[in-house]
Amino acid sequence: MTENNTAADTNAKPEFRMQKMYVKDFSFENPSAPEVFINPQKSEPNVELNLQLNNKKLDNDHWELAMEITAKVSSKDDESKVLFILEIEHAAVFLLRNIPEEHLQMVLGVDCPTLLFPFTRQLVSQMSVDGGFMPFQMEPINFMALFQNAQKNKEQAN
Repeated sequence: MTENNTAADTNAKPEFRMQKMYVKDFSFENPSAPEVFINPQKSEPNVELNLQLNNKKLDNDHWELAMEITAKVSSKDDESKVLFILEIEHAAVFLLRNIPEEHLQMVLGVDCPTLLFPFTRQLVSQMSVDGGFMPFQMEPINFMALFQNAQKNKEQAN
């Protein structure tokens, strides 16, 4: 009977879906207010954007993917003048059942963040509006290219 169960497990269809998303941490700093609103910017601002993905196995079938984004937006006219700093850690629990081991890192590094990112992008955009600025629209991210670059760098390091 154990052999049949093992055979059934190896023939089981892979399952992949987001089960829950949530904000773990969110911060918006507006250090130049209210002056920044009195003297409007003459040019597009400088944007420093950092993205980090972290994943954690919760149990045999569930993984958490956390996307950490930090955006520092400053004046091009006066680079020491910070318009706003936004930090978010947005996460989701994913069901990953019967995913072959050789595909797991790609699912976690490409498919999971691809599903989560549009929601994170919307939260960031809305927070910048709530902070008194135009919507901060992050460009779409090619997670496949990021994953492939990371794999290439890992291979070169070995």
